[in-house]
Amino acid sequence: MNNITNNHDKLQLATFAAGCFWGVEETFRQLNGVRGTAVGYIGGSLPNPTYRDVCTDTTGHAEAVQVEYDPSQVSYNELLQVFWDNHNPTTLNRQGPDIGTQYRSAIFYHTPEQERLALESKAALERSGRWKRPIVTEIVPASTFYKAEEYHQQYLAKRGLSHCHV
Repeated sequence: MNNITNNHDKLQLATFAAGCFWGVEETFRQLNGVRGTAVGYIGGSLPNPTYRDVCTDTTGHAEAVQVEYDPSQVSYNELLQVFWDNHNPTTLNRQGPDIGTQYRSAIFYHTPEQERLALESKAALERSGRWKRPIVTEIVPASTFYKAEEYHQQYLAKRGLSHCHV
């Protein structure tokens, strides 16, 4: 793995894109059972992208958070609930003032079980009527995750902030 060191066989990975990765990371970092997070880029074609590359909206990569978690303490379904509750999954390639494919809503699954659970959770959310507009979240296989530059890691925590746009 080129991202989070997996010290224990029981730990699993989950990868989510939900807009600016700073706030998404901070939300997941605070959950019991999350052992580590990394922000980075996934889903595009450019190898080893930089933040500057991704900001051009030409790489196909999304800003994402890779979460290392202990499934005995927090389930994948619980992670999915946090994902759905903390962004607008109906805005195509946009979250708040951030616009571009790098800010798309996406779940990058690592196992067939994660794919099944993600699809089920999306369908349940669509049936719930919570959103008036269609949910545009992609559910796609995880590809290579490129860890973002160190200054992006735990960006908000390092600055004592709790949201992305300050």
